[in-house]
Amino acid sequence: MAESRARPNNGPQSAPSGPPSPIVPVYRTANANNSPGLGPIADPVPPSQGGKKSVARSSLLMGVGSLISRVTGFGRTVVISAAIGAGLLGNSYTTAQYFPQMIYELVLGGVFASIILPLFVRSHKNDPDGGDAFAHRLLTLALLVLGAAALIVTLAAPLIATAMAEPVQRDLVTRLSYLMLPALMFYGLFAVLSGVLNSRERFGAPMWVPIINNLVVIAVGAVFFLVYTRDATPDADGFLFMEADQVSAGMLLLLGGGTTAGVVIQVLFLAPALRKAGFRWRLRFDFKALPMADIRRMAAWTLLFVAANQVAVMAVVKIANAASGNAEDGGPFVPGTTVYNNAYLMMMMAHGIVAVSVITALMPRMTRAADDRRWSELTGHLSGGVRMASFLLVPISAAFIALHEPIGMAIFQWGAYEAEQALATGTALAIVGVILMPFSVSQLQIYAFYAQTDTRTVALFNLPVIAFRIGGYLLAFALLPAQWVVVGLLVSNGVSYLVSLLLSMGLLRKRLGLLGMRKVAFGLLRTTTAAALAGVAAWLGWLAWPDVTGSKLGQLAAAAVLGTALIAVYIAACLVLRVTEMSSLKTTVRAKLRR
Repeated sequence: MAESRARPNNGPQSAPSGPPSPIVPVYRTANANNSPGLGPIADPVPPSQGGKKSVARSSLLMGVGSLISRVTGFGRTVVISAAIGAGLLGNSYTTAQYFPQMIYELVLGGVFASIILPLFVRSHKNDPDGGDAFAHRLLTLALLVLGAAALIVTLAAPLIATAMAEPVQRDLVTRLSYLMLPALMFYGLFAVLSGVLNSRERFGAPMWVPIINNLVVIAVGAVFFLVYTRDATPDADGFLFMEADQVSAGMLLLLGGGTTAGVVIQVLFLAPALRKAGFRWRLRFDFKALPMADIRRMAAWTLLFVAANQVAVMAVVKIANAASGNAEDGGPFVPGTTVYNNAYLMMMMAHGIVAVSVITALMPRMTRAADDRRWSELTGHLSGGVRMASFLLVPISAAFIALHEPIGMAIFQWGAYEAEQALATGTALAIVGVILMPFSVSQLQIYAFYAQTDTRTVALFNLPVIAFRIGGYLLAFALLPAQWVVVGLLVSNGVSYLVSLLLSMGLLRKRLGLLGMRKVAFGLLRTTTAAALAGVAAWLGWLAWPDVTGSKLGQLAAAAVLGTALIAVYIAACLVLRVTEMSSLKTTVRAKLRR
């Protein structure tokens, strides 16, 4: 496929960067024009190529949906953390929650990102029925594969728990996994049904429906807190649920069953959007009509790519669990999987609100440009997307670095999540601020390869990057004190993101020609300068702020006031430095207000 496709004069080359290590399936999104910034610029794709809606409008819709989805998703994390803490139960729940998502990525996730979504776009564009028959067949096949996979891995829950959890956790992780692994099938169905909608440029529902899932799990966490946490007795160190005998069958049923119920409801709520798009799924078993040879060829490389990433996920979960398992009784709190996961989810929230909103709207356009060999248009989309994402992500990074302590305490210090655990999460958050940009930009670049259905180079390039990442994990575990292992794991992620970003940029340039990165670099220099000034101002404000360790109101006030001040200084500095994206943003806001 991609290897035989006609190329620009620079000729074919190889590969991009690998996606993140852990957790949530990432849904795609978008902006990018050949001109800089956020402005209301006409989509360069003509209407006949699917450009009827402007990228800015699609990005705005998805940005708002993604913002609310990510905020409620993070609210879900905060509520669950407050209910169960970051000790034995918290780490066991987080570990069990990884399993269905990891296996979903192995079975379908990577295949969806790199193969299925582009195939949906092509079939919708080229097939006489708008791709409906293709979608019916593929959904039926996905249902069969995912159902079988969910059954097999649920039966194998004890083996998976033995591989991933520490001995003290294994029983809890196994029992939670029996309840949570069936969600694998529904994660996959949601992804494929979202592909049907995205290929028809119906981006709203896949962005908005996960809010329902988040609200269900928030309700689960609130009920758990009211029924179990509020009246629980802390141990000698002041922590809750640190011993297995403190955890009842009812607790596990509520946590595990409630989490899976949220995913099921999420899938059901896509039905109205599918009907509105004119799609009604019918089971079709004539799989021979699918381009199975192409799917198998591309999927083989993608599965290699995804499998390598899941090895990294297994490594990070195992090492984080081992670090917390090595904590001495009566010693300082040692961060484990829950602290790592919460800091990582902070990064994913920022990435999802900004970069995922850019990727999702761009992916159909980049796929069409690649399919028609309009290479300059593809690179224009990519460059514009990187500029837009960078402008919005840089101040978020500055806030994570400068205000990690008040943000960590304000967000996490609730209920069973004690001050020591919240401060440890804040320290991890400072590292997230450093690695956020290379992560998001590397993710934007990888989709330029996926738009060309080039999974081979993605898989081959990913192997040394993952090896590098896992090597960093092992060094962190071997060389750092237990309480700093989680920080070392995040640093290892960041270095691997930077390496993959630089290599993928070089390879894309060889393949597609100039990527417009000089303009990106100049813009990034200005926005980074503005963010650094804002971050220093906010940090100095935090140093002068009264102690808020024991005051929730003080923590919230510090995070809100200093964060607002940081944004205000950043905007002012961008205006002084004449950041192009700032002018485009003003134009967009004025146009919206006039409407």
